[in-house]
Amino acid sequence: MEASTPGPVFEEYEPAGACGCPGCADRRRSRLLPVRDGGHPAASGGARRALLAATAASVVLSTGTAAAASPHPVPDGPGANRAADPGPPTEQGGRGGLHGAPGRPADQPATLAPITRAEIINRAKTWVTAAVPYNMEAYWSDGYRQDCSGFVSMAWNLGTNEWTGSLAKFAVRITRDELQPGDILLFHNPANPNKGSHVVIFGGWTDATHAYYTAYEQTPPHAREQATPYAYWKDSASYVPYRYKAVATATGGAVPVADTASSAAAFPGASKFGPGAVNGHVTRVGQMLVKRGGSRFYTEGPGPRWGPADQNATRAFQQAQGWTGADADGIPGARTWALLVQGAGRDIPATLQAPPPAPAAVPAAQPTRPAYPGPSYFRPGQESPYVTQLGRRLVAKGFGTYYTSGPGPRWGEADRRNVEAFQRAQGWSGAEADGYPGPETWRRLFA
Repeated sequence: MEASTPGPVFEEYEPAGACGCPGCADRRRSRLLPVRDGGHPAASGGARRALLAATAASVVLSTGTAAAASPHPVPDGPGANRAADPGPPTEQGGRGGLHGAPGRPADQPATLAPITRAEIINRAKTWVTAAVPYNMEAYWSDGYRQDCSGFVSMAWNLGTNEWTGSLAKFAVRITRDELQPGDILLFHNPANPNKGSHVVIFGGWTDATHAYYTAYEQTPPHAREQATPYAYWKDSASYVPYRYKAVATATGGAVPVADTASSAAAFPGASKFGPGAVNGHVTRVGQMLVKRGGSRFYTEGPGPRWGPADQNATRAFQQAQGWTGADADGIPGARTWALLVQGAGRDIPATLQAPPPAPAAVPAAQPTRPAYPGPSYFRPGQESPYVTQLGRRLVAKGFGTYYTSGPGPRWGEADRRNVEAFQRAQGWSGAEADGYPGPETWRRLFA
């Protein structure tokens, strides 16, 4: 896949007042440019652009040649060696007013304006076409701040300049498999927002294996559209998929901000629970279980991703009703849901012990080839000893390049990419090398 010519990457810095280099001189001149009444930095008009152009010309003339810059890595397949994209250097700014005074945000609309996926992508492309320069303190002619979160605010037509810490309230969390053009991948680090926080717009998968996608983003030196490995060049595991609440489309339309009482009471179906499930129903059942005595099973949350804590708390509640066997399997059914929603049945007793932990991971070395457990164990969010067993075998075979730690029991992108590398080494391609182990992949790994 050919990539457009990448641009140079510049780190954010504060020039020393006495530094006489052309870059610092240019930075100081730009800070002296006048701004429009109300604090809109993008309103200096032709005078500002002329001064910047003259400054740039003087820099080139004074130095003789332009400084060489490191290009962005060109994606050429999951297994290729590539330089790490530096990404955004800082946290993406605080909220700012749209055409208003700095630090005074515009009023948030009472209702979110519907927008189609095509409109989101087309709005993003306007900044890419204009090569809008990255600047956390500047505003483009449309009033949006020229950083990554301002870019998403513009593409979603929010009418306010949000930041990585506030965009999630305009969206609902989704899974990787649900991603569609116009959704976002958001990394906000609340412990240290200045370290790595970033957000990109998902533009669609670029290959059959869903290893790469088109990312629209605002990043140094300017807005770009580029094939990007999922979820990003670095801090990949920290990026979370989100969908704008008011997206208008035939597949995945506007998402209501809150469920009605009737829909909340209705059983959503057993498919909404269990390994790999990520949705609001998981959060709701966890909250109800906590109220019924299940708080000791949770060290954090409850949250939207189904985990062992949810299953153990559900099983404890079912056993408190006197149920056994398949009726106490830890997966909410219609009866479990009805009792929780209605506040009926018996609470989880304080003396009830938590179920025994899952069996330890099977050792990698086996006297005979282990049986293939089935594809459901190797999907996002799944956690089992088979994932650890697979990872250890990949490492033993020399296909552990993508592990930075582990391998461990939770299936992740590193597992998928290592499996894909092994599959490609067998001469497979396309759907046969999608990174998810099937029976033949398993047989060859453990042969």
